[in-house]
Amino acid sequence: MRQRIKEYALTVCLFVFLLVIIGGGFHLTSGAALIGALSGTPLVIYGFNRWCDTRFREQEAHRKASAAGIIPMGKRL
Repeated sequence: MRQRIKEYALTVCLFVFLLVIIGGGFHLTSGAALIGALSGTPLVIYGFNRWCDTRFREQEAHRKASAAGIIPMGKRL
């Protein structure tokens, strides 16, 4: 339950951040800034999730490769 509330709160904060940055940075009207933030929030979330997923897969592959190189203690060389 807490994780879901945290995710929603972060999404709202991202939306407000984009609303202020897009509206103030490009000197847009209120409606245009709202549309920009509404369309930008899902794109940022999607990009971040995809970037994190790629990094996680690379770390798992590196961990498996380094674990495969370990010699068990019972074997003699």
